[in-house]
Amino acid sequence: MKLSLGVKMLLISVCILLSLVVGLAASWINHASGASLRDTVAFGGGAFAGCMVLCLAALTFSVL
Repeated sequence: MKLSLGVKMLLISVCILLSLVVGLAASWINHASGASLRDTVAFGGGAFAGCMVLCLAALTFSVL
């Protein structure tokens, strides 16, 4: 199944937005538990990166 460039960019944008939401939620939960700001940012960044890798891997193997 061939997708146009516009559809591919929309799917990647959805992956970015989903990863952003996951990263924000993870950092919010980590900060609520009393972690420092440095640990909170690192935890949120790790959650963002992990979710982004999983989303792009799922897209690569299924659609793109």
